[in-house]
Amino acid sequence: MKITVDRNLCDGNGVCMGIAPDVFDVDDDLTLHVTDEIPDDPDVHAQVRQSVTSCPVLALTLVE
Repeated sequence: MKITVDRNLCDGNGVCMGIAPDVFDVDDDLTLHVTDEIPDDPDVHAQVRQSVTSCPVLALTLVE
């Protein structure tokens, strides 16, 4: 699993960070940072999948 972010779509709303705080971080400038692009933990995979499907601007993609 690898996480990609479409920077042209991401508005830094933080929905992903709320679901998977160990993987996503939004700074004060509303820039999303992926702190773990290839998580190993299966529990984190589930959180990342939920983050991808919950992103309101469809900025996140998974490559499996």
